[in-house]
Amino acid sequence: MSQTAATIGDRDRQILELLAEHRVLVGLHVQALLGVGADAAARRLRRLREAGLIRSERVFEGYPAAIWISPRGLAAIESRLPAPKLDLRGYRHDIGLGWLWLAARNGAFGAVAEQISERSMQSLDRRADRPGAPFGVGLGIVGPGGGEQLHYPDLLLTLADGRRLAIELELTRKGRARLDRIMLGYAADGRIDDVLYLVPSRAAGRPVEEAAGRAGLSGAVHIQLLAPGTPTGAPDPGRESGYELPRRQLARAGAAREAAGAATER
Repeated sequence: MSQTAATIGDRDRQILELLAEHRVLVGLHVQALLGVGADAAARRLRRLREAGLIRSERVFEGYPAAIWISPRGLAAIESRLPAPKLDLRGYRHDIGLGWLWLAARNGAFGAVAEQISERSMQSLDRRADRPGAPFGVGLGIVGPGGGEQLHYPDLLLTLADGRRLAIELELTRKGRARLDRIMLGYAADGRIDDVLYLVPSRAAGRPVEEAAGRAGLSGAVHIQLLAPGTPTGAPDPGRESGYELPRRQLARAGAAREAAGAATER
């Protein structure tokens, strides 16, 4: 055990463990995690940043600064997860996943025996010493590496009664073919009992409902509307201006904005 790992406090460990499960979060998540105000959270985050355990950057003008764990922070909690990379195209989705994780932790989906994030599932499936079958749901098509392409829910819960619930944060619509592949993958995977789709509007949920029906999953796929303004702390949908990245990152940010125009957001 490293000296940092041995001396880190319980509350700082909670923050680092939360950050390790996600690509990026904001200070509001830390406030909710610890049950403290903005000033107390900011002081704790400042100490972690000064220790090199986390990194922080204001990405969107007028919105909270992005926070992510550093390689040193991962080492401090002895995590085998890779260092996260900021993805501007999926930024709103990533902020939403932090709230989803905290909601599950607080019992919003029932008593939970285990919860695992998409980031952890993908990392575990890439390990040579992975025990058993992959977490990902097979899609029946060949992926970039030559093996079967896998789909990962945003959050996988094992409930206290043993049922497994996959949760999908569906902030933007997927195409029909992609949705059909995902639904057929869930239909063929007997490990998952139910799938919950969280959507911003009834219109966004309709294609999901139709795809579930085509796959024979109408009884296992559930759709729930998100509260207006969700996710808290994230920029409005489609916003492409207002970046406050350092000069050395401007070129990368510009390339990401161009890619966002051509690619479908999560």
